[in-house]
Amino acid sequence: MSDEIVIEAEGLSKRYGRLVAVDGISFCVYEGEVFGLIGPNGAGKTTTMECVEGIRRPDGGRVRVLGMNPYKEVSALQSRIGVQLQEAQLQKRIKVWEALDLMASLYPNPVDGRALLEQLGLSGKLNARFMNLSGGQKQRLFVALALINDPEVVFLDELTTGLDPQARRAIWELVEGIKSRGKTVFLTTHLMEEAERLCDRVAIIEHGRIIAMDTPRALVEEHCPGVSVSFSCDEAIEAGRLGARLGRWMCRRRAGS
Repeated sequence: MSDEIVIEAEGLSKRYGRLVAVDGISFCVYEGEVFGLIGPNGAGKTTTMECVEGIRRPDGGRVRVLGMNPYKEVSALQSRIGVQLQEAQLQKRIKVWEALDLMASLYPNPVDGRALLEQLGLSGKLNARFMNLSGGQKQRLFVALALINDPEVVFLDELTTGLDPQARRAIWELVEGIKSRGKTVFLTTHLMEEAERLCDRVAIIEHGRIIAMDTPRALVEEHCPGVSVSFSCDEAIEAGRLGARLGRWMCRRRAGS
């Protein structure tokens, strides 16, 4: 992770009538970082991400991605980022290989889509039609489509929603591989163990406001004090333990609000 800022949001706000979905938040994401926006459903995670991506125009504030304005420099930016939406659809009869080839044709230097499918456990579904895929398989296909242009910045919105544990681990390994190649990842999740496993830093959002931001371990140590017993264990088990503690802290905050 370098000191170069890749994503910068300052005073970002978005309203839907009387509902304040995003309430003047500010944050930055550094090159090579996996940055997570975490919080309960309805906290403002997806709205924030869509404002940063340029899908929604905020009512106030300033956003820069790779030094560009996502609303005025759309074409230049879209070729350098990859986006996996929380909810998306394809033509129901399109085949998996057709969707990959179609998306790859939009970029000058796409990666090997078949290799992506192999990593995501979809290599046996090349000739399957979109309508015949399970919910988890559709989600993995959309992740592959987001990565087909070898983007510098990847946006992943609830990337493992609806996936079984094996598929979730496969995507986690894929994200770690993206980071190892120096890419930047901005993701949203409400799974604490996912944030602990993947993220260098996380921002916790609640009611449209960022209430805490730091590394996952630092947040656990600050907000979940108490006596604990430590012992050597598998990395995944350790991640789950810390994530569960952070999750309990968030539940206590919600119960007290």
